[in-house]
Amino acid sequence: MTAPRTPTTVRKALGRLSLPERTFIADALRTETVGGVLLLLAAVAALLWANVPGLHHSYETVSHFHFGPGALGLHLSVAHWAADGLLAVFFFVAGIELKRELVAGDLRDPKAAVLPVVAALCGMAAPALVYTLTNLAGSGSLKGWAVPTATDIAFALAVLAVIGTSLPSALRAFLLTLAVVDDLFAILIIAIFFTDRLNLAALGGAAAGLAVFWLLLRKGVRGWYVYVPLAAVIWALMYNSGVHATIAGVAMGLMLRCTTREGEEHSPGEHIEHLVRPLSAGLAVPLFALFSAGVSISGGALGDVFAKPETLGVVLGLVVGKAIGIFGGTWLTVRFTRARLSEELAWADVFAMSSLAGIGFTVSLLIGELAFGSDTVLTGEVKAAVLIGSLIAAVCATILLKLRNDRYRRLCEEEERDEDLDGIPDVYEQGDPAYHLRMAEIHERKAAEHRRLAAEARHGLAEVPGGAGEESDRPA
Repeated sequence: MTAPRTPTTVRKALGRLSLPERTFIADALRTETVGGVLLLLAAVAALLWANVPGLHHSYETVSHFHFGPGALGLHLSVAHWAADGLLAVFFFVAGIELKRELVAGDLRDPKAAVLPVVAALCGMAAPALVYTLTNLAGSGSLKGWAVPTATDIAFALAVLAVIGTSLPSALRAFLLTLAVVDDLFAILIIAIFFTDRLNLAALGGAAAGLAVFWLLLRKGVRGWYVYVPLAAVIWALMYNSGVHATIAGVAMGLMLRCTTREGEEHSPGEHIEHLVRPLSAGLAVPLFALFSAGVSISGGALGDVFAKPETLGVVLGLVVGKAIGIFGGTWLTVRFTRARLSEELAWADVFAMSSLAGIGFTVSLLIGELAFGSDTVLTGEVKAAVLIGSLIAAVCATILLKLRNDRYRRLCEEEERDEDLDGIPDVYEQGDPAYHLRMAEIHERKAAEHRRLAAEARHGLAEVPGGAGEESDRPA
């Protein structure tokens, strides 16, 4: 006799999150959204500052003002400090986020990690392919293939905040996890493809500094006055090594412990992320945007974006490549694994979110500078293409999400409903007997109140002369 077959477990793709993960995601998205709004304001300020005739000269003067110790190879312009220095803080936070996802988030479970990893990979490969094909057809430069591969999570969430879409937490979590994986591969692209020279002595010094950083963490040494100077030395050595300096921030972020031990409410990584994230979202990234997004937006410049293969490839990569890549990666995962799309969502929701991921800003601008840094004119045009492509992606996503907004609102109301007023949404207590007993008491009290009101209504009706309760009122 053959043994009965074990039923196949069907895993929900983009299903409801656990309560702790939902709480963490909500807190992280709240901070990212605020940072995204500041990023939008900084980008608008940069465009105005760079394009108003009376202010353009001052923008160029400030951007190209140099300062720093030349003996250490750090006599850099303000724009350079913003791109290589301040963005190291952004990538430090990205490193902590990645570490947390790997040890405590969705990425720790290989089955759950398949969806965002495949979606992110396809969402980077497709834009690179679109850019490459566009430039092969138009005899353009292939240097910028990586520009449209990155998603700017802060900018995307800022768009969500502006349009007021009540997205279910599962979709928001998917976007955040997707962006973390996206950041990881963007970091690898920068480290591998945009390192054209190596100073082995400086690289060895940076590696030694990272080893000391790791050892101090393992020994439990505390104090910002120890780690901040050490981090600055590691960053300076990494910068002089030829490897992009932001890699130092990622490496240090990945070294932090992101799991809690007995007696700890938060892990050291979560605590430091909580302290540093406002600096990253509120200062580092907006300042980078201020000195990177100041490009010419004259009619001729905008026309050139759609006339040159390099810039057209960036726009098409962000708008078309990202949407097709992420949607296609998600569909392939559901098609060829045991995952099934949650019944609460439709494929239209996945496509809308994929379109939203076409907003590339911070890392796309950085890669554009690295790819075309020797050609100032083309660098500016590629930056304009990033802005235009991100704007088009944002508009498309806004339209698609608005079409489903009523459905999202109902899902969010269901997720937030707390009829027993215990502070935990009811959807997370369906398997708790105590919850059902509390709800039974609530419904019994409501039923008793309705019976009392019904009795009072009957009593009042019987006392009314000529009321429906008297025989004289019956029809003949």
